Amino acid sequence: MRDLLETKLARFEQLERDLCDQDVLADSTKLAATAREHGSLSRLAGKYRSFKDLCQQIAEAREMAAGDDAEMSELAEAELPDLIERREALWDELLTMTLGGEDANRSRCMMEIRAGTGGDEAALFARDLFEMYKRHAEVKGWKIEIMDASATELGGFKEISLAFEGEGVFRELRYESGGHRVQRVPATETQGRVHTSAATVAVMAEPEDVEVNLTPEDYRIDKFCASGPGGQHVNKTESAIRLTHYETNIVVQCQDEKSQHKNLAKALRVLKSRIYDQRQQEEEKRRSAERKGLVGSGDRSERIRTYNYPQNRFTDHRVGLTLYKLDQIMAGDVQMVTDALVDHDRQSVRDAMGGLD
Repeated sequence: MRDLLETKLARFEQLERDLCDQDVLADSTKLAATAREHGSLSRLAGKYRSFKDLCQQIAEAREMAAGDDAEMSELAEAELPDLIERREALWDELLTMTLGGEDANRSRCMMEIRAGTGGDEAALFARDLFEMYKRHAEVKGWKIEIMDASATELGGFKEISLAFEGEGVFRELRYESGGHRVQRVPATETQGRVHTSAATVAVMAEPEDVEVNLTPEDYRIDKFCASGPGGQHVNKTESAIRLTHYETNIVVQCQDEKSQHKNLAKALRVLKSRIYDQRQQEEEKRRSAERKGLVGSGDRSERIRTYNYPQNRFTDHRVGLTLYKLDQIMAGDVQMVTDALVDHDRQSVRDAMGGLD
């Protein structure tokens, strides 16, 4: 943990120097990426500097308390509890900010929601999840952008890709990755029977351009006409884009925009996120033993949630969390769930590390 924080602080200080570098200032793309990364690390770096300063003050106070000067020793003893309390509070904040590993402070991420088993009802549930995350983003003040969507006749989504931007966005949304199961009476059910269907959610950090460098030789572009349910969104020009990455065989497509250039730009963002995510998943497997017990680093094929509408019950199976507030959660109040998962992970890290002294 300390090594990670030291690495982040060193990176922040390097970015500070880069922002004064003439070569960086002369390259608008590199400058924008540097400024964005600098901004995403600034809060963490500032808090860690304060934490290190408090550690230094505590060490000095303890040395003074053990000294021969009775008056100074008494003053130091009186000061120590407050310094330790402030350090503990700051350490909790740092633990929260670093949950999620190297990508903890990403201010941009991608989310893909796909209908699973359950046919039309699964697609409608995927739409409901999208609406839930959309409302949550509005409450948090995050930006949300639809990258691509495949709608059904009944208004659901076979799949939908989203981009989020905002403070702490990846650190919080990464807990949503996994299988989501819904139990409810579908609108098409005439006999009032409860059905079970599912959707999957994948959340991926969006890398900076310099982290995943793609050239046109790295992928194939296929252009085709956009399509949609009931003839909607159909156009006669080849504005839709499909990209196939040769090395990984990852395929992404985008048809949400009417402009081919905009669809290409969006598809490239999604492709870079998928490539970066694949690399991170491989790395995660190598270090999984170190992160055992953290709910935000589990298998994405795992069923993580159950949404039971008849009982207004929400259950997160990873930590045994059950809330009879499903209506509030589906209305966008996801924070109560995130807070519980963050608390679990923070305590897991604390338990693994032991005390600060």
